[in-house]
Amino acid sequence: MLKFLVYVLSAILVIWSMDGVNINGIFKKGKIMQARVFYMIIALVLTYLLANFIYDFVYMKLF
Repeated sequence: MLKFLVYVLSAILVIWSMDGVNINGIFKKGKIMQARVFYMIIALVLTYLLANFIYDFVYMKLF
């Protein structure tokens, strides 16, 4: 249950922080779907990495 909570909080933080990045400048004109898929993949990857880092860091400090 704790790991799920860490994932949810990490996802919220990642999506909030990615909102400030304009990735549309790196894509060709009219490639909206590819930009959205790329954004989702980056968000998922960053969420996974951040959640595992936080979980491992807390677990290491507690045990």
